[in-house]
Amino acid sequence: MKITGKRWAFLLPLVAITGGAGIGIALGLFRDLPQIRELQRYQPSAITQIVSSDGMLLGELYREKRAPVPLNRIPPDLTQALLATEDRNFYRHSGVDMKGIARALYHDLMAGGFVEGASTLTQQLAKTLFLTPKKTITRKIREAILAFQIERRLTKDEILELYLNQVYFGSGAYGVASAAEVFFGKKLPQLTLAECALIAGMPKAPSQYSPRVNAEAAIRRRDTVLQQMRRTGLIDEKRYRTAMAEPVRVRSSLPKARRAAYFVEIVRSELEESFGPATVYRAGLTVITTLDWRLQQAAEAAVARGLAALAERSPQQTKDPQQAPQGALIALDNQTGAILSMVGGRDFSESPYNRATTARRQPGSAFKPIVYALAIEQGWTQADTLLNSPIAYPRASGEGQWRPENFSGGYSGEMPLRKALAQSKNIPAVRLNEKLGPEAVVRFGKRLGIASPLRPNLSLALGTSEVTLLELTAAYAVFANRGQWMKPFGVETVKDRNGRIVWRAQPEGRWAMDPASAAIMVDMLQAVVKEGTGRKALVLDRPVGGKTGTTNDYRDALFIGFSPSLTAGVWVGRDQPASLGPRETGARAALPIWIDYMSRALRKRPYRYFDIPDGVVRVAMDAESGRPVAPEARGSVSALFRTESAPAAP
Repeated sequence: MKITGKRWAFLLPLVAITGGAGIGIALGLFRDLPQIRELQRYQPSAITQIVSSDGMLLGELYREKRAPVPLNRIPPDLTQALLATEDRNFYRHSGVDMKGIARALYHDLMAGGFVEGASTLTQQLAKTLFLTPKKTITRKIREAILAFQIERRLTKDEILELYLNQVYFGSGAYGVASAAEVFFGKKLPQLTLAECALIAGMPKAPSQYSPRVNAEAAIRRRDTVLQQMRRTGLIDEKRYRTAMAEPVRVRSSLPKARRAAYFVEIVRSELEESFGPATVYRAGLTVITTLDWRLQQAAEAAVARGLAALAERSPQQTKDPQQAPQGALIALDNQTGAILSMVGGRDFSESPYNRATTARRQPGSAFKPIVYALAIEQGWTQADTLLNSPIAYPRASGEGQWRPENFSGGYSGEMPLRKALAQSKNIPAVRLNEKLGPEAVVRFGKRLGIASPLRPNLSLALGTSEVTLLELTAAYAVFANRGQWMKPFGVETVKDRNGRIVWRAQPEGRWAMDPASAAIMVDMLQAVVKEGTGRKALVLDRPVGGKTGTTNDYRDALFIGFSPSLTAGVWVGRDQPASLGPRETGARAALPIWIDYMSRALRKRPYRYFDIPDGVVRVAMDAESGRPVAPEARGSVSALFRTESAPAAP
């Protein structure tokens, strides 16, 4: 063989590399490079998984999509395919394959350029972990030194396991487990020989041999790997022919990035704050949340159906996508505060703004129960009356008067608290707020968990101070939870990559009102369903209570309600405040969504009545006047009273 000038020009750097590597290795064998010192404690970055309480994967957080697995869980066909293709002498060399270098040097020399590499798996691992991919003499020397050092520190199986979990396979997949899931939608044990061969052939050039990028090139590369396996006796002729004939069935689409996206985003933010981004995106945590996937699906479907029905009623109101009506739903476990469902808008991909937890909007009449609850706490009863007649107050500006009006118009004179709340009369609520004192109502609202600033004015009773849907829903849960407020939370436990629990939620709560007052409020809010604006909810045929809310010009529609076990709040409105359409009240736009959700949420729950604590009794009263009557009397309702303030039977 004659060595031309061109080949000499190429040969000299290769000789320098080989000689330099030899000198460098001789000097470096006995001196650990800084990168090697922590290698035995090194763990590949891993995916953090966010999981629902019933086991559904909701989302994944990672910088590199990787799910490390031990070597004994990787199919032998896959490891053998990789070794047959990338490093046949892996278990015989000490990090650098001198025969391979000589062979590659010959082929490169004949070609007059870099056409064949001689890197072992250990060298490839060193390059992946510690070096840049740029081909230089210095890098090749460092790669060789690092490879020898890795071989001194780790066993062959440890090196192979680290490589299989570290290497990039394309399409965002790092490590063999991620590659199996991304390309075939399978767990590692489910892979066929042909699929193992295809995966093993990809690290050489992931962008070129990915079946998602170039199916024909991927098949040719797979076939080359199978031929190598047959040639080296790793598979027999029958398995070889069967694998060669197997068609490539790549997963049709990548898995949905996130389920319950608004909820997952809240969890992600809390995890970063608690553990730091480096841990969240690299440590491979398993985050078990409070979300119930079955209920979440019911919530998303209910909101979608409710918004679709609204669009059908008012098609002219939905032409501008930016002003399309939005919906939100939040559901809490009464006893713990655990978030069971969360919908923050119609589509997270279009708008990640969470209208369940972040948006502050006027609640309208949905705020009235807070005023009535304070009255009950202070000794008022359901039978006490308020005047439903015209009233006027001087405005704070000193200009003119504010004259509150009932939504439905008309006046009816004295009416019991029970009826005033059930029928959502505005004027009695304002009068009650005046008697209690707006400042006292603000303080009581904070006891119920309202963190948003409340303005201590007379219109507060009509829901003119903005609050979040989550705050208001948690406040209503106090009534159903015997007077105890529970802080809403979304994460139950956090486990490390080895399954050890590193964090567990401790539900936080406090007494916001006494159990007797809470039970009376439950009774009054049940009256809203039985006798007032929430009658549509009777279709559930369950003990439930709640309250509608509608703001001026039908801008916001709400319904917050509860069963003995859970409380759910629904809001419908627009991001830029504007009318939803004529007569789109809480009862019309929000309550049907709540009913839709609760019908599914309660379906598998036992039939339960609300608890009645000691210190309260049921008394029949006239719904119109509040006076005690015989239970069988026409127009009588059964109402709860404190024992000491219960009216005497007629």
